[in-house]
Amino acid sequence: MSVDTDIDVHDDDLDQELDGELLDDGSVSLFEGDEGGLEHAQRHALVTLLKQRFISARTHPRDWQVLLDHERVLRSRLNDLFLDLAVDRAREVAWKRQAVSETGSRFPTLLYDAAWSREETLVLVHLRDRLRAGHAGGDARVFVDREDVVSYVETFRPAHATDEAGDEKRARAAVATVVKSGLLIGAVGDDRYEISEAVEPLLPLELLQELLEALRRANGTAPVEDEADVPLDVAVDEVGEG
Repeated sequence: MSVDTDIDVHDDDLDQELDGELLDDGSVSLFEGDEGGLEHAQRHALVTLLKQRFISARTHPRDWQVLLDHERVLRSRLNDLFLDLAVDRAREVAWKRQAVSETGSRFPTLLYDAAWSREETLVLVHLRDRLRAGHAGGDARVFVDREDVVSYVETFRPAHATDEAGDEKRARAAVATVVKSGLLIGAVGDDRYEISEAVEPLLPLELLQELLEALRRANGTAPVEDEADVPLDVAVDEVGEG
């Protein structure tokens, strides 16, 4: 599967330099011939929404605040691209999704659907469970150990699976992929991560139940090597060729 390209780690430093020395955040003309109607901060938030699966107050505090202040104009720009903006204010998460025609006709799209692998899907299921349990216990922020996630994935190994080393390698790679997606907050090599609030709205209960049932059926009917990837459309829309 492919994942959204992360924003350059130096973007924030560059923005601060531009804001302080070159740009007036109240001006909408940012370069010669610029006919855009958004201010710099609004454009930055829009680009982040397009490049990332989601933004949140935890992972993108600056863009999140801009979105709250200018939600209508950012929604309008996304609508121009046949995209819709979903905002969960309680969890402080926002994400884009393909707009759906009222008549059932298909719109041109910048998004394509990628499929999470079996192991990646299991990681997401576990993270959602842990996040809900943590919140039920009164935790404002919920953390998980990498080894705990890997062990959970291993509990779904079919009885006929014999490649234990390969299965563990795939489980660890799945954790790394979810970290890169932003749904686990931290560096790939960390032993402990914070679970993003975005996990729950991007993996609603109905979809969670469908995924678990599909995984259980797959475990009893096909070797791991032959199992198809499980599509997780609401979580994996990405910018790309339609």
